[in-house]
Amino acid sequence: MTFNLATHFVDRLPGHRTALLCGDEEVTYAQLGALVNRAGNVLRELGVRSGQRVLLALNDGVEFVAVWYAAQKIGAVTAEVYSFLQPKDYAYYLGYTEAVVVIADASTLPALREAGARNLLVVGDVDLLPGEHSFSTLIASASAELEAAPTTLDDVAIWKFTTGSTGAPKACVHPARSALESFDRYALGVLGLREDDRVLAVPKLFFGYARDLTALFPFGVGASGIVFPQRSTADLLFSLIERYRPTILVNVPTMMSAMIAHPAAAGVDMSSLRLATSAGEALPSELHRKWDNLFGVPVIDGIGSSEAYHIYLSNVPGAQRVGSLGREVPGYTARVLDESGDPLPDGEIGTLEVTGPTIAREYYGDAEKTARTFHGDTLRTGDLFSRDTDGYFHHHGRADDLLKVSGVFVAPSEIEDCLIGHPAVVDCAVLGVTVDGLVVPRACVVLAEGASATAEELKDHARAQLAKHKYPREVVFVTELPRTANGKLDRRALRRVEAE
Repeated sequence: MTFNLATHFVDRLPGHRTALLCGDEEVTYAQLGALVNRAGNVLRELGVRSGQRVLLALNDGVEFVAVWYAAQKIGAVTAEVYSFLQPKDYAYYLGYTEAVVVIADASTLPALREAGARNLLVVGDVDLLPGEHSFSTLIASASAELEAAPTTLDDVAIWKFTTGSTGAPKACVHPARSALESFDRYALGVLGLREDDRVLAVPKLFFGYARDLTALFPFGVGASGIVFPQRSTADLLFSLIERYRPTILVNVPTMMSAMIAHPAAAGVDMSSLRLATSAGEALPSELHRKWDNLFGVPVIDGIGSSEAYHIYLSNVPGAQRVGSLGREVPGYTARVLDESGDPLPDGEIGTLEVTGPTIAREYYGDAEKTARTFHGDTLRTGDLFSRDTDGYFHHHGRADDLLKVSGVFVAPSEIEDCLIGHPAVVDCAVLGVTVDGLVVPRACVVLAEGASATAEELKDHARAQLAKHKYPREVVFVTELPRTANGKLDRRALRRVEAE
């Protein structure tokens, strides 16, 4: 039985409904479908064939969405990367993906040229070199008719990259089935997406969490996604919320903190939002409470991964538990295991293992890591979790992040959560440092604009709420914390800065 993602999520929708909002544009499903077809014909003219990779390295916009679906419609495999990388990073992705065509824009073109990219399809009005092709010129002469490739649910369709926070990014290889199953189980089964929804995402479309929730899942119900090329800031998001009146905000904890700390936050009208999602990294419970107190927009916190395609544990609207990542998304089973692989009773901390219908087939080109991580439809996550007696899962960081303080393991996230509860703190990261031969917690703290706090004050705040051995022995103040392109805390980079 054939199944094509572009046919399912674009072509079958009512043509008059709005698919995308971008700047002053309102693009209907009919208009998007025609652009997808033109772009698909262009990709074929440039030599892309079924099963080959197309690499997207451009900022968010209608063209990003159209080319992504165009590649899917002709049976190619999509892979997306951040649009603010260095040439050496693009060189890695070019070699790793062996992409037949690279989609670029004015902002990424110089770095891609330096990285040695060939067969570039360039969005925007720029001067081109040999081997580079104008998107607008080719689209203008391309046919708006395109027959979809006879792909199936089990054909490889999507590469989702790991963050690279623990090494070079690897592609998690997914068939089209992963996208459809995640739509059915998370977008419908958890969020209850409806045709009147408008979705605005904080992360950019190269991050699968944002792309799916902006330009895939909403299309499954005829809803609309909001896309914009600029980097996300609290100022910009507040203006977009007031302009477009979204019903769902796709968020990450870092931006939630920035929005809370914004001087004008209390005056922003957030009444159009029926919910906000949070993922990408753990949401500290104290940050969650600050958000609730200021904005009152329900936060649906969950966890997913490139390896599992999307969210596999999540809270549910109307049944959120602050400090937890909710229960299993329908169709998934999660277990907390000890070092021997045996299930642990509720309340005990162990490694999370997840079984479900969207587990990736492999890390492309890394058989050893694939064997350690994937076992059929089961994923060994490497994340530390506990489950309470009501079935809610609680995250305790990654096993390799644990600190052994006074002979007892301590999760940095517990200290971070505590310190973020202080009204002067907007961001925090805890590392282990060696003092006189012993490991002690050091907190790197970002204060809110205009706020003040001393190291001793923050230590006292932690002492009052944590076990004696857990409070940070050192507190240092920083202007910002290093983060990956996906917005996750980059502990490896932070350790490198600390070492230097």
